[in-house]
Amino acid sequence: MKTSIINPIDQNFEGTIIMPFFEVSEEQHIVYQDIKVNKKIFSGKKDTQYCIETPQNIVLLVGVGVGQEYDILRKIFRNVSRKNKTLFEEKTLLVLPDSMNDNQIEAIFIGLYWGTYDLGFYKNNPLHPFLDPSFVLNIHAKNANTSVIEKSIKIAKAQIDTMKLVDLPPNVVTPKYLAQHVQELSDKVGFTTTVLGFDACKTAGLEAFLSVGKGSQHEPQFIIMEYVPKTYSKKTKHIGLVGKGITFDTGGLNIKTAAMVQMKTDMAGGAAVIGAMQLIADLGLDVCVTAIVPACENAVDAKSFLPSDIIKSYSGHTIEIVDTDAEGRLILADGLSYLIQNYKPEIIIDLATLTGSCIGTFGFETAALFSNNKEILANLQEIGQSINEKLWPLPLWDCYQSDIESEFADVKNYSGKPFAGAISAAKFLEFFTEKHPAWAHIDIAGVSFVDDEFAKTKHATAFGVQLLLNFIEKTIENANL
Repeated sequence: MKTSIINPIDQNFEGTIIMPFFEVSEEQHIVYQDIKVNKKIFSGKKDTQYCIETPQNIVLLVGVGVGQEYDILRKIFRNVSRKNKTLFEEKTLLVLPDSMNDNQIEAIFIGLYWGTYDLGFYKNNPLHPFLDPSFVLNIHAKNANTSVIEKSIKIAKAQIDTMKLVDLPPNVVTPKYLAQHVQELSDKVGFTTTVLGFDACKTAGLEAFLSVGKGSQHEPQFIIMEYVPKTYSKKTKHIGLVGKGITFDTGGLNIKTAAMVQMKTDMAGGAAVIGAMQLIADLGLDVCVTAIVPACENAVDAKSFLPSDIIKSYSGHTIEIVDTDAEGRLILADGLSYLIQNYKPEIIIDLATLTGSCIGTFGFETAALFSNNKEILANLQEIGQSINEKLWPLPLWDCYQSDIESEFADVKNYSGKPFAGAISAAKFLEFFTEKHPAWAHIDIAGVSFVDDEFAKTKHATAFGVQLLLNFIEKTIENANL
């Protein structure tokens, strides 16, 4: 899809016209040209539509209500795009109200592009018109900011790429597929990728990571992404990201008894980190970012690691395996240790579909947030609220440390208790941060894969991609972070 700004509107324009309208008061009416729309039919209420046909045009009036909430605008225009594909087969003009700000415009364009997303990867579904490289979306806006529109489309594309990685089947998205995807992406947008296979991981001492992948026929891939801006100086900030990349999780020998069919999504944290790196490089942000996605499959085999095993880790700490289904924290432990020891970032954020306890606490509305830095925690929470990637903090109090203490090793991977699971998992990760002063952990178990009106089955959300982008942009601007 290409975009073109049209100011003023060509009065001879023929095709589809999309016009968002804020909700009007009881004394007002919505008027298009000489047509006065009956308020009982259409008054601009949220998520309502009204179609007018003229000899030249089909005009789709879209109600956005008061229009202040980012996520509402995004959902409205996702539906507009998804449900009106045939209207976009003609020449199309989007007329934006003069009063719309940059955030509202961003939400609209992300929503329009999200409407192209289709789970029928292996069906012969017709291509959405927006995905045709020759399609041009004409835009009329008094204060049109082309950079906002271009950035919005880049964000949406990265989010859709992330959704697809999570929604594709696990026989396709193997660790090597993920590594190949990242290598191709890095060549395209401008960051460097290093992939450590089994032998390189063994040499490096990434034993916790390798233990999880022992039972799979698919070779583990330890994916390292590095972005350095063209404007690099000694003052450039350095941020580290780690994303859980379990491409399928059977639970190992502590095999899952339910919902295994959804465990292709256990790499959603890694996918979000990849999507964020795509945007950081594509937008050319003035920041150094090192991101690690340890990618492997937790399968069942004669070689699988066992409950009660004692394993080593990259940090040198030993780990007692209480539960093989608490595997995500093991690969994150090696990812965090490797990042800290070799790259020394100033800020670290990890994302993972880590615990069912997070879902038990928050359901499917918010991610769990842990941080040892109050400013990072507050900024992440504020940003998440603004784009509906909501986060709510949970404690890292010392009283929970006993949950991960082991008689046999430096630490154990599971408390064995039926409560506070998200907290004890975060305490486990904290153990491997080597007291880094600016670390945050985000458990996205309940928000990465959801039921909603946009599909008949559960599907990916790309939660975390825009959250990380916006946080990093704010960090660049804020000298105190």
